[in-house]
Amino acid sequence: MTKAELINEIAIATGFDKKTITIIVESYMDLVKKNVANGENVYLRGFGSFITKKRAAKIARNISKKTSIQIPEHNIPAFKPSAEFLAEVR
Repeated sequence: MTKAELINEIAIATGFDKKTITIIVESYMDLVKKNVANGENVYLRGFGSFITKKRAAKIARNISKKTSIQIPEHNIPAFKPSAEFLAEVR
């Protein structure tokens, strides 16, 4: 499902116009991105959590050039589904 399809489905379900729903969805995504980028987790009960995970430093190798580089420790965004979400998908 694309963002446009999601917006369309929400507009049909709620009766609001697509422009309003687009603003809401965009605002939601901006807030999640901003909070996760600042190291804060976003918890949505019954859905899941948007969290920041720390990746350890490692050595990467380019086999064709026979070189290696050091990749420093860094953070990545992740999503952890809730138990209710997992039960529904299974």
